[in-house]
Amino acid sequence: METATWWWVTARRLPGVAGRIRDDDIAEVREKARIDDVVSGYVTLKSAGGGSLKGLCPFHDEKTPSFNVNPARQFFHCFGCGEGGDVIAFLMKVDGLSFVESVERLADKFGVQLRREDGDDEPQRPRGPARGRLIEAHKVAQEFYAEQLGSADAVVARQFLHQRGFDQAAAEMFGVGFAPRDGEALTRHLRGRRFTDEEVVAAGLVAQGRSHYDRFRGRLVWPIREANGDTIGFGARRIFDDDRIEAKYLNTSETAIYKKSQVLYGIDLARTAMKDSQQAVVVEGYTDVMACHLAGVRTAVASCGTAFGTDHARVLRRFMGDHGTTSGEVIFTFDGDSAGQKAAMKVLDSDQVFASQTYVAVAPEGMDPCDLRLREGDEAVRELVAKRRPLYRFALDNILARHDLDRADGRVDALRDAAGLVASIRDKTKVESFSRELAHMVGVDVDEVRTEVRRAADRPARTDERRPSRPAEAAAPEAPRPTLPSLSDPRFLIEREMLKLVIQHPGGVGRTTAHVTTDDFTHPTFQGVWDAVTAAGGPTTGVDDPGWANRVRGAATDPAVVAAVTELGVEPVRGTSDPTPTFAVAYVYRLQELTTSRRIADVKARLQRTNPVDQALDYNRMFGELVMLEQHRRKLREGAVGQSGAQG
Repeated sequence: METATWWWVTARRLPGVAGRIRDDDIAEVREKARIDDVVSGYVTLKSAGGGSLKGLCPFHDEKTPSFNVNPARQFFHCFGCGEGGDVIAFLMKVDGLSFVESVERLADKFGVQLRREDGDDEPQRPRGPARGRLIEAHKVAQEFYAEQLGSADAVVARQFLHQRGFDQAAAEMFGVGFAPRDGEALTRHLRGRRFTDEEVVAAGLVAQGRSHYDRFRGRLVWPIREANGDTIGFGARRIFDDDRIEAKYLNTSETAIYKKSQVLYGIDLARTAMKDSQQAVVVEGYTDVMACHLAGVRTAVASCGTAFGTDHARVLRRFMGDHGTTSGEVIFTFDGDSAGQKAAMKVLDSDQVFASQTYVAVAPEGMDPCDLRLREGDEAVRELVAKRRPLYRFALDNILARHDLDRADGRVDALRDAAGLVASIRDKTKVESFSRELAHMVGVDVDEVRTEVRRAADRPARTDERRPSRPAEAAAPEAPRPTLPSLSDPRFLIEREMLKLVIQHPGGVGRTTAHVTTDDFTHPTFQGVWDAVTAAGGPTTGVDDPGWANRVRGAATDPAVVAAVTELGVEPVRGTSDPTPTFAVAYVYRLQELTTSRRIADVKARLQRTNPVDQALDYNRMFGELVMLEQHRRKLREGAVGQSGAQG
């Protein structure tokens, strides 16, 4: 069997049926697995300063990057949704893997030999086909289909490609293949490669009726790949007139590895160009993607067997690095006919919100990019993209075209319809200019447009959207939960920076925190973090320990504290990238100065409530305590300034 790509090699190589992976091997995986290398397969990362990297979170939808990766500490944390952890936790979350599957996958990539306790030499048999086996089955199937494209039975398939301007090199570039008309050719081939019927059915490659048969047969097939190049599904086009399945295209059904709402054909080839150019071109079919790439538009992708949706938008934003700037572009290509116009309006109506500018490119005579390239050449495809129009303006023209603007009632109806579009523009700074443009296009006074736009903005949602969900009749009202202040509140800045130092640089901190206690922290979550630090042994090693942060996480029992540890482990420390003990001491002084200030405030409050005549003894004692605390605070302040000067 050929060697599978690193990402998907499964546990079958590992000994032990019931034995657990040894802790020291798991620790070695954590130490050797580069979290930035793994995460970059899913997210475009950019430098965030202080050794950290930043990108758009793969776990929730966002326009401004709040997902941070700290390669030195081997942590990730999203400040938007709160997800965080180490490289193993990332794989578990992003691919829905178990802990063991994640460890095994990383071990294979980074060359760690896993051993199991109380095991034997039999291969492990996970419940259900492992993800890695499904990926490998697709790899074998893709190679088989590509080889079959050169067979005598594939003449019609080769003619189809040639008629659309694609030669052998293009077919090889995109991995295009041919599924033999023999309904069991692939099934036999996969069995010969030691794949079980359960595995190939679960992969969506083989269907099961009275017997097992190839799902795709007698069709031209395109491999659908993930961003890292692994094949996870196929799209198959009807090329024979006697094909009993009338559907023009068949796509892989939903499987454990193929989710059509999240898959974009061509993303493996387009991702680098998308990142570099801050542009994505969304086309409608496999041949359109091929035509665009061959014509020099290397950012083209297409949805697979479903309309472009919000999950597709999230994928694009992640790989474009769509970070809230206006420099990026998402360009949709649609046919110029009514179906193409409906598709464009659906994109707009479904609220595909990009921080980048969104455009539409419509070819003359309604041609798609493949037809355009075939008829007019590569330059015409590049020009199609270059002459894109703003999606907003395309939609506005589409709305106005439905009304007779020569009639007064037509203008009124057009204004009402178009006002809703103007009111929905998310960049409110553009509403005024769009209102003026609409007034000119409809032929009414701009004040009429402004009034209608305001009315559209105030218009309530439709009844079905506003109808509240019916509460359960027996449901008891939930007790109000206390709301904790944000961990990023400026009031807790010193506490936060101190803990970041302790978690990220235990060697640089060393024993400087020997006198720090839980009472020095005022936020309950930060108090929990310090308790976890203490339970983990404290930063007293004098050298940076790669496993230190994980031990702190392991010592925490509150999920909020665990999340805080990962958050503190990825956020850059203010003022330095290589803190020394002197730098740490300055923060200790500041932290304890704040503690002393709180004690001073408490003593002053008690003094104000104490009668100096009737309670002279208590008054004098508290006054003496206040003097001592003031002196102590002054020394701490001077010490902090001195240590900061020494650091500088």
